[in-house]
Amino acid sequence: MNRRTFLTGTLVEQVEQPSSTAKAVASALDPFSGQWTDKQRKHLLHRTMFGIQLKQFEQASMMTLQEILDMLFSAQTLPSHPVAYLNTGNITAGNDWTAATYDVNQENVRLAFLQSWQISMMLNQPIRIHDKLMLFWQNHFATGSGSVKDARLMHKQYELLFNNVLGNFKSMVESIVLDPAMLRYLNGNTNSKDRPNENFARELQELFTIGKGPEIAPGNYTNYTEQDIKEAARILTGWSDNQTTQTATFKSASHDTGKKTFSAAYKQTVIQSGGTTEAHAKQEVSALINMIFAQEATSLYITRKLYRFFVDYIIDESVETFVIQPLAKLLRESSFEIKPVLQTLFKSEHFYSSTFKGCFIKTPMDFVIGTSRLFEPALLYPQDQKEVHWAYRTLRRLMAQMGQDLISPPNVAGLPAYYQEPAYHELWINADTLQKRIKFIGDLSVDHLQLDEMAYGKGALIDVFKIVEWAGDPSDSMQIVEAWCDWFYAIDINAEVKHVMQRFLTGGLEDFVWTNEWIEWKNNPTEDKTKAIEVKLRTLLKYMLSMAEYQLA
Repeated sequence: MNRRTFLTGTLVEQVEQPSSTAKAVASALDPFSGQWTDKQRKHLLHRTMFGIQLKQFEQASMMTLQEILDMLFSAQTLPSHPVAYLNTGNITAGNDWTAATYDVNQENVRLAFLQSWQISMMLNQPIRIHDKLMLFWQNHFATGSGSVKDARLMHKQYELLFNNVLGNFKSMVESIVLDPAMLRYLNGNTNSKDRPNENFARELQELFTIGKGPEIAPGNYTNYTEQDIKEAARILTGWSDNQTTQTATFKSASHDTGKKTFSAAYKQTVIQSGGTTEAHAKQEVSALINMIFAQEATSLYITRKLYRFFVDYIIDESVETFVIQPLAKLLRESSFEIKPVLQTLFKSEHFYSSTFKGCFIKTPMDFVIGTSRLFEPALLYPQDQKEVHWAYRTLRRLMAQMGQDLISPPNVAGLPAYYQEPAYHELWINADTLQKRIKFIGDLSVDHLQLDEMAYGKGALIDVFKIVEWAGDPSDSMQIVEAWCDWFYAIDINAEVKHVMQRFLTGGLEDFVWTNEWIEWKNNPTEDKTKAIEVKLRTLLKYMLSMAEYQLA
């Protein structure tokens, strides 16, 4: 199935695209040398952020590619701890709950506070890549909060990932191995020399680092074997989580101090135990990670995942040769620092190819958070803490209903749309989730979004009289259509479809009909004239945001 026509039918301008081989060989990772336009800026910002606010784009529109990258990759401080939005247990609203004593009766509401806190950062993000990368790493190191059952540990993991979000992948893996939330989620806390649990050791290799590679025998793969899982599990014995201190702890009596011998996949590497102390056990963990990262397959595995997250789901032979392999080589030469790899990718001719604009179906988070950031409806940016929680909890539930629940992946593999061949991103859209997307658009543009028990007034949330000013001259109906197309769509819309849009304002009559109506309203804004203008603008807005093209990024 053609990706670009999956949702769009025949509405998109039919532009002849170069073959995948031509697009990769012609430019590959050479620095972008084309004209640096607003379209290029929007493509970069949409792929690296959850949508763009008008004020942010006005700032970026004066910047070069390098200046925007410098801002996207600038150092960021760890966010302040999340607070309780409501009085809960012995924590009063407005106070930090992350160091409170564990309380099984408060676990669900604390998790809701944590989710609202992260959504708040997504909605209010400055020009930075960190929030988008947090989603990548949270999916890569998928940890189900429902299994961990301690929101404090999930917050600790958030801090771990945020501190390493643009740092060293190898160091991040070594830290996640001893992360208390991960230890609990993958049963690492029950792994002992007498009763070995291989779950953590398996996912460490299969999902977090090297990947399986082609199967060469039942249970054995190119990149590792069942023997390697068993030996890695022995290295990881003795570690558990301490719920009181929210840290990983080591029990020497549970640790296997024997010699661990790995298969030919790892060149028969032998890891010896240096002793029985925690320091010795950490040395073994480091040796295990060093062994895995010494394999070229590890750099290729994470590079492919980054490519599929930021550029395109399709990796053909050409892309593998001219993009993935050079980036993986750069990753190894950079000692597994992530930042140089992403910067090289976002500077490249390859990234700005027209082939990759609109080739994604928006994730629920890109759809909901991105739409909210674009229009900035006041009711989704409340000041009162209680209203903040209700608003953000509603957005979290909406995204979950569309298939993407924050900090609650369906399993350790993460969300299927990021890895399930051959459908990938097409999994975001089905008969159920599409209806929920369309309803969200209707609630924002025409109807009314009911935010759980809190009803914030009446009417739609998007101020159409504010966004119509995006057009240079709102009295010109086509300028409104053109301006909104520029903001709403990642791909070009053909002239015929734009004229269909224009008819929502002109009623299918001559263009001057809207011009006269607009001028008369500006000169004498009576209630009836205001309503007539508003109805036409809202009808057009809902139509444009409900089009299949709006689902593409």
